[in-house]
Amino acid sequence: MEQLRRYAIFAAVVEADSMTGAAKVLGMTPSAVSQHVSQLESQLGLTLLHRSTRRLSLTEAGEVVWQGCRALQQTLSD
Repeated sequence: MEQLRRYAIFAAVVEADSMTGAAKVLGMTPSAVSQHVSQLESQLGLTLLHRSTRRLSLTEAGEVVWQGCRALQQTLSD
């Protein structure tokens, strides 16, 4: 279940285009959001996001995972 939560947090980061924005939406601290994304990356053995002080962008692997998250969200909402 924790794994699904990490995917949901990752999806929120992508949708908000920032850790801080996702944290606000999720009612978490930016640090907690960052930790969950880092743990997801470690579990997958992939880098999902390019991080800089000013912005985030998806890696190629992150794009694939994001598409999977979107497909799952659509399936669950149907």
